[in-house]
This record gives sequence, structure tokens and C-alpha cells, in this order.
Amino acid sequence: MSVGYITSCSNVDSNAVNNAASQKVANSVVQPDNGATRNINFLAFGDGGYHVDYPKEKHIKYPKNKEQFIEAEKADWVEDYRPMSEFDHAPIYVYPNTDIATEQGGAQAVGLAMTEVCREKVCEFALQLGDNIYPDGAGADDGKDDQTRMDDLILAPIKPLIAENPDIMVYSALGNHDWKSSRHGVALQTEWMAKQKNFTLGEQGYYKYTIGEPGNDVEFFVLDTNMLLSGQVFHEVPLNKDGSEGDLPQALKDGSAELEQPEAHELPIQDEDEKQLAWLADGLEKSKAKWKIVYGHHILWSIGGTKYSEGHVLRKLLLPSLCEYADAYVAGHEHDLELLTDDCSLYPNSLDKADDNANLLAKKRAPFPLIISGAAAKMRGKHTPFAEQQEKRYPQYELLWSQSFVWGFAHIELDNTNDLLNVEFYTTPRDGSGKAELAAEFSFEKRTD
Repeated sequence: MSVGYITSCSNVDSNAVNNAASQKVANSVVQPDNGATRNINFLAFGDGGYHVDYPKEKHIKYPKNKEQFIEAEKADWVEDYRPMSEFDHAPIYVYPNTDIATEQGGAQAVGLAMTEVCREKVCEFALQLGDNIYPDGAGADDGKDDQTRMDDLILAPIKPLIAENPDIMVYSALGNHDWKSSRHGVALQTEWMAKQKNFTLGEQGYYKYTIGEPGNDVEFFVLDTNMLLSGQVFHEVPLNKDGSEGDLPQALKDGSAELEQPEAHELPIQDEDEKQLAWLADGLEKSKAKWKIVYGHHILWSIGGTKYSEGHVLRKLLLPSLCEYADAYVAGHEHDLELLTDDCSLYPNSLDKADDNANLLAKKRAPFPLIISGAAAKMRGKHTPFAEQQEKRYPQYELLWSQSFVWGFAHIELDNTNDLLNVEFYTTPRDGSGKAELAAEFSFEKRTD
């Protein structure tokens, strides 16, 4: 398999990165515990790499005071046809000795809240769902030291968690912001994580690992969804005023459709996107683990109203395999908390292989859970008209729960006694106290054999 963004970077020792990451993944496999059944518990958090000390370039070039910042947020809200009655914004941070304002980050508060939850609940490891470094990944041309950047944005928020759980491993995925600067920037992050005791990013951005004893284990497949999207040709189409999706032919005709054009360094090398898809399909089909969970940065469905074109692309690429062989998909990207399902009715291959066992067949028909936990540092609002239109247009889609304009994360338990996937969503207050507040909890029956 291609390792393009490692081998193409002359300043990074790719062998050292690969060997260190492989060893950490190998060491993560939990050995049998005298045959006893045990549950598997872990955290899932995404989009945690934002901090006010690392602002976007536009906020440097075009600074705004607090009132101007909020007015700009309102303008964007109205432009997207969102109900003004639902408008909100993140807490505002004003830089010392200035009147320049920006969005307050919640990464430190979320880190404290996860630490609190893990005092009461088992937290064996964590899934980090991408956009680990805002705004432009490592290697950004902003005059800042990359080692300090990664210490500040990736490590610092969860230092309290590591202090109380020194052996916890964070299995990371890459997001679109991690890819912003260059392949060298991706390699710098990969190299940094390989040197950390508590982080793993695999050898090439996508990888798999198994945790648990045979018969009660889980195999995780970690995707580089930015790599997958960069290999596809698609357009972003504006929503209609009622929140429904715009018509692509009409949008192409009137010029409102925007072709998604990845940067040159994001384009697949040596068919690495196709190899990743083949790796996933083959790995899921051949997996002997009791549970199979896939995660990556980008969503398949969501109610944010701005990512739906990406969702269309990724559903076509991923759901044929996920619906047949996986138990859940976990993502970030939307800066909120959401729980949705897809009934997999558009991907009936598994039904063509109907088992004589009616119970097994019923599990194969079970809706596929989609867990979004992208609120680890930034806040975003939902698009209620868009959500309503999605429900009308797509019978396979169902929104079970969401909470927007919050900082938060998820705790997931694989209950091996009852064959249940239990997910709890937590938020933490805007005051930055780091208090953990249970927002919602759900259970899903295991859906694969």
C-alpha cells in the first residue's frame, strides 16, 4: 500500500515512524483474561485542535471586535437560510490589550470533562477523530514551531486525562485541516505521534487494530477520509431557501455549484485512495473480531447543512461495506454532537446472502449507527430546515438526537454480555470549568455476525 505522504518527505524518517507506530498498535491488543467476558469502553472526540493562539489567516488579516464578530456570524447564519430564532454563537475571546475578538476554544474544558468521566467509568483508550491541528495542520507557513504547535493543540488538552490514566492510548485519524499545508505537514504529525507514548496514527493515515480477547474483541478500521474525498470529483451545491438540497444541473447552469478542488498535495498518489477502499472492504469481510467499528473524520449523514455533498460521496464509497460487515461508524467534522442511522436499504448485498437463521438475518437488517462527536474544541449550529428536508427526501435516514453550540464528546461501551453498543454523549459548560454533564444515552443491538 502507498505511503505517499511519508516517503515523499525527505526530512522525516519514514522507517522510524512506521516501526514505532506498528509496535504501538501491536502492543495495544489486549490479551485474554482467563476467558472472562469483559466489556470494552472508550472515548470518542474530534476536532479538538483549535486554540485562540493559532487563529485562521482571515482573522489576522481582517480582525473584528466582539460586536463585528457576532454580526458576521449572524450574516453567515442568514445566508445559509437558518432560522434566526435558533441563532447562537460560541463564547467570544478578546485578545489581551486589544479589541480583537475570536471564537473561544473548548479543548481544555473537554479534556477536563473527559478526565472527570473516566474517574467514574472505564476508559481503556480513545478515538481521536481528526482535525487535530487547526487551522492549517503542521508545517503551516505561520512562523510557529511545529513541535510546540502539536504539544499545544494535541497533547496539552488531554494532559489531565493522561495524568490520571497514564496507559491510555489515543488512536488518531486525520482530518481536512490536518492536510491543509502539505504532505510534509501530515508526515510531521505522523512522526510526532510515533514518538508519543499515548498516541498512534498508524503507518499511513489509515490503519486497523484489535482490542479485547478472542470472542469478545473489537477491530477498528481507521480511515483517512480526506484522502478518499480528494480522489473524487464532486460539487458543493447551495441549499434552497426551504433547506432542501439544490439541484445540481440547475446549479451548474447558473454557476452556483462550486467544484471541490483539492490542493495538489492532497491528490492521491499511486491510487492510494482506491487501495484504501479495497483494504477496508477486504479487512471488514475477513475480520474475525466480534465487533467491527470504522471511524474517520468526515460524516456520512449530518444536520449541519454544509457537508452534505461530502456525505453523498462517502456514502457511495463506504456504505456497501459498512452496511454488510460493520457495527458502527464514528466521525467528527461537524462541530456538534449527533446520532443518526441509515437503514442500509440502498445496499442490499447482505440480504442476498440470507442466512437460514432468522435472528442473524434480522441483525443484518438493523439500521447502521452513525455517531458524530466533533465538538471537542469548536461549536457549530444545526440547520433545522435542512434536517427536516433530509427526513422527507431520504427514507433510509433517521436523526435520533443532536445537540449543537456545545463542547463535548462521547463515551462508548461494547457490552459483550448483552451484545449491545452503548453510547453516551457528554457536554461541558461554556464557563470552561470542565464539568462533565450527561446529555444523552442510547443502545444499539450488535448488527454483525
